[in-house]
Amino acid sequence: MSALAGVENSAGAVLRRAVELDGGGRYQESLVCYQEGIELLLQVLKATKDEAKKNHYRQKLRSYMDRAEQIKHHVLKEKEEGKYHKQIKIVENATGYSYENLFKPYVDEMLTEVWVEDPYIRHTHQLYNFLRFCEMLIKGPSKVKKINLLTSRDEDQQMSGLQEIKNSLQDFGVTLEVTFSPSIHDREIRFDNGWMIKIGRGLDYFKKPQSRYSIGYCDYDLRPCFETSVDIFHNNHTRKT
Repeated sequence: MSALAGVENSAGAVLRRAVELDGGGRYQESLVCYQEGIELLLQVLKATKDEAKKNHYRQKLRSYMDRAEQIKHHVLKEKEEGKYHKQIKIVENATGYSYENLFKPYVDEMLTEVWVEDPYIRHTHQLYNFLRFCEMLIKGPSKVKKINLLTSRDEDQQMSGLQEIKNSLQDFGVTLEVTFSPSIHDREIRFDNGWMIKIGRGLDYFKKPQSRYSIGYCDYDLRPCFETSVDIFHNNHTRKT
């Protein structure tokens, strides 16, 4: 397969996903896929010499770009009116819900501060979950400078683990502030770009892998999930006073 054919296949896959998400009413996620797919298809158009094929790609691009613009205006209108709310149902044993996939549509260049409320950042695997979440934020395109964690206190291992994460984040110019509450129950994640994500199980929605050498141990997209729901809101003000 040529490099051009590979890019064309990638564009097709991303755009099919965009249409699927669009049909399911998951507009913010579909918009991200439309934008990625359009960018890939533009690369194909630029590299194509055959004029008939170029016209075919131009027509497809025009259609996808028109739809992406419609969704963009729709999402923007809902944001401005404070009406944006979408729910994602993660079924038992579903895969493909890594933090990158779940949070990617809401992590942008405007994001600089994050608030995480989750009572279960205590045990080893939960600390690793939080670490992976932090890694996702650092990889961009956000410019996160501060992460605020509110959780419940459990054991010495928790304290040492959080301190190690804090030290590591400092190497990337990110401050981690940890606060403990004995009565915390709710689970939510707030971004200062206006997005708020509530996951029924918090960050701990992945099932334990069968072994350290089983598929899904490293790649969370391949790890089965527990059944849970994800509610996504947008508010002009997410900072807690």
